Amino acid sequence: MSACATPHATDPTRTTTIQHSHSPPPPPTRRFRIAGADLSASIAVFLIALPLSLGIALATDAPLQAGLVAAAVGGLVAGRLGGSPLQVSGPAAGLTVVTADLIHRYGWRTTCAITILAGVAQLGLGCLRVARTALAVSPAIVHGMLAGIGVTIAVAQLHIVLGGTPQSSVLDNLRALPAQVAGPHPAAVSVGVLTLTLLLLWPRVPGRVGRLLRTVPAALVAVAGATAVASLAGLTVPRVELPSWSSHALAGLPEGPVLGIAAAVLTTTLVCSVQSLLGAVAVDKLVAARPGLSTRVGRSDLDRELLGQGTANVVSGALGGLPVAGVAVRSTANVNAGAVSRNSTLLHGVLVVAAALLMVPLLELIPLASLAALVMSVGIQMVSLHHIRTVTRHREVLVYVVTTLGVVLSGVLQGVILGIAVAVAVAMHRLARTRITHEEREGAHHVHVRGQLTFLAVPRLSRALHLVPHGTRAVVRLDGSFMDHAAYESLQDWQNTHTAQGGTVELTDRRAGFRDDPPGGDRPAGPLPPGAASLLVGTAASAGTTASGTAGHPPPACRCRPWTPWRNHHCGAPQPARQSTRPADRGTGAEPPDGAPAPGSPATAPSVNPRPPQPLSGTPAPNDRVHATDPAPSPHPLFLATETETGTGTATGTGTGFDTGTDLPGGDQLARGISAFQRNTAPLVRGELARLAREGQRPSQLFLTCADSRLVTSMITSSGPGDLFVVRNVGNLVPPPGGESGDDSVAAAIEYAVDVLRVRSITVCGHSGCGAMQALLDGEPGGALTPLRRWLRHGLPSVARMADDGRPWARLSGRAPADAVEQLCLTNVVQQLEHLRAHDSVARALRDGSLELRGMYFHVGEAQAYLLAGPGGSGVFDHVEAVERPG
Repeated sequence: MSACATPHATDPTRTTTIQHSHSPPPPPTRRFRIAGADLSASIAVFLIALPLSLGIALATDAPLQAGLVAAAVGGLVAGRLGGSPLQVSGPAAGLTVVTADLIHRYGWRTTCAITILAGVAQLGLGCLRVARTALAVSPAIVHGMLAGIGVTIAVAQLHIVLGGTPQSSVLDNLRALPAQVAGPHPAAVSVGVLTLTLLLLWPRVPGRVGRLLRTVPAALVAVAGATAVASLAGLTVPRVELPSWSSHALAGLPEGPVLGIAAAVLTTTLVCSVQSLLGAVAVDKLVAARPGLSTRVGRSDLDRELLGQGTANVVSGALGGLPVAGVAVRSTANVNAGAVSRNSTLLHGVLVVAAALLMVPLLELIPLASLAALVMSVGIQMVSLHHIRTVTRHREVLVYVVTTLGVVLSGVLQGVILGIAVAVAVAMHRLARTRITHEEREGAHHVHVRGQLTFLAVPRLSRALHLVPHGTRAVVRLDGSFMDHAAYESLQDWQNTHTAQGGTVELTDRRAGFRDDPPGGDRPAGPLPPGAASLLVGTAASAGTTASGTAGHPPPACRCRPWTPWRNHHCGAPQPARQSTRPADRGTGAEPPDGAPAPGSPATAPSVNPRPPQPLSGTPAPNDRVHATDPAPSPHPLFLATETETGTGTATGTGTGFDTGTDLPGGDQLARGISAFQRNTAPLVRGELARLAREGQRPSQLFLTCADSRLVTSMITSSGPGDLFVVRNVGNLVPPPGGESGDDSVAAAIEYAVDVLRVRSITVCGHSGCGAMQALLDGEPGGALTPLRRWLRHGLPSVARMADDGRPWARLSGRAPADAVEQLCLTNVVQQLEHLRAHDSVARALRDGSLELRGMYFHVGEAQAYLLAGPGGSGVFDHVEAVERPG
């Protein structure tokens, strides 16, 4: 249970209330409470959904009212029952080709029946809880399917924009396009061009006026503008015709061949399900990017989402609506508009119903060419350059191209099946493609295996291994990440035979293992393929080697690099732990930590410290330390000083018991680290850094923290290059603007981050054992104003705030501060947030709602992060749980 859980959460008499927190509370006054953010978001989504729903119905050649029915059902039914609270469902462009083909083959009433059957199939899949299986489909297949559908939509709608009528297939449309271009309808073309122009230019209006205008969706502006111009100019163009609801066609019994109907149900189910589930995953990513929203909304329940989509398709088909699926455009608009619950989706459905009943005369003024231009732009956007770059980077262009062409030329189901077949063939080719070479150099026989080592490669592996003469030194290097049982047995039998005949075997891979290069080289550490670890142990034992070197070769001084994996990290030979010289530690003698080897003992691995962590409430005992001597997980090289006084975080000694090479001159250590980066890390990150160099930095947040060497911001926040704009100073201080107390360095960074980079959040992060806070507490008035003392004056308001009895104390949820230093560290975070709000750029962004301020506290000894709850008035820092990722 979280440490920040409220006391009544464990009361057994309140269990029912907690488990049914989504049920309407008994008081009728709270039953219909709706957040203002949900109301404004629902209006934004409605303004986008209305023209798109009519346009998609037009593109499928279905009754235009069917698009409104599907939009209303998607909002009300899928929005209420679905597992993704912020995903908006309705008629989707990805279903346009499928639905148009069904209407052409079987008619409208049978298409509605197929929609009902597809919904029933989705309900069955949801009950079987197989939703996550759909995510196993290669992204290249999904992107290729959407691209093929987008091409089909764009080519068909181009005919309507030119004043003509689209054909039944893409090839027919392409053949008829030259004649259509030669004889266009001027009025329809002008309306379509005006719509596309407004769609393109509206989001690009600059300045403050542009930000205000962009609150109105471009789709609504484009259609409304084209409609107004067509009406005022008296253009003669085909317009929307909405028949009376009394004559609206409902579903009928399916008529047609059984196999054809079954294939149609399968296709509709597949496209609806995959698009909805992938949309739910995408919405989760959008929610995670909004600070604080993920704690309110939570991750999507994909099985429940499948049940909600199935129910919506059953209802939509029964009412004569189009098939329903999660829609990316509307879902993105919903999240970006600030929605905080599923109420925004429900309200958007209510608004669609109201428009369908009350706005019929206004809707009938819309030119069909304007709707066609809108849908054509959506189809063009479905051919995403970002997706093409992604599949190119992952070498899946063939899968993407085959799927796209299959959808365009044969249909959605046939294209997806072709894509799956090609994806399987590519995977098998990669699995079976293994290169095995043998060469003799420097007195050793090297067998190099590149690729996955499966039973298919065993004959070639056996031939290469038998080229190694008896009684010689052999080095087998495995560059793959997988080895099956047949390859494992073949390699093990050979190494047993070779060592029995007097030879030696060293097994390594491109990241780890025994050194096969000359002494003095530096090979990074890392795990071997499955099964190779036991081979390595057996080889070392039979060849008379140890984990620190090979027979006849000195052990390497250091096999680590700055980002070596945490688990099983060893660096050099064990050394005695250095003793603390703090007064509190005197009298402990030279005794090692509990369970650790004595100094000078021939220990081969660090021992596990059996003592459990001490409670952090109250003042720690003088000798309560955290000894990082457990090898799994072992300390990261960046945190080798880990013998830490609980509550103060003062680091002394090496803590790991290993010689890390810190006695090297600083320049040598720096050059060695840079060399390791260029050799091991640079090839892996060069592509990403090249992209950032081309596109520039677009960080999502400004992270202002202390200059303490133990705080690794990228590791604490799990961020990468380009994610954080980091400002570090002594004490994570934010000088207030103006006067002598101001500081242009920090203020310039804040202004640049907010006004130029447009970060969405600013985090002030304090930490345990902060030396600046200790200096503030120990400081005495008077004395020379050194640069450090002048800088620390910006922390004096934090000291005054802590001494003010009229304000609530900053504290950690579940326990009191360990000592005065920790109390001041927490208080300082709250005070620096107040200084931030005084900066003009921050104040403007907060008023606009484009910026959020966050407070954070990191306890170094616990490796635990705490986030400030609420705006900071309560001063309570909540424990951040380590939540397991689902499935």
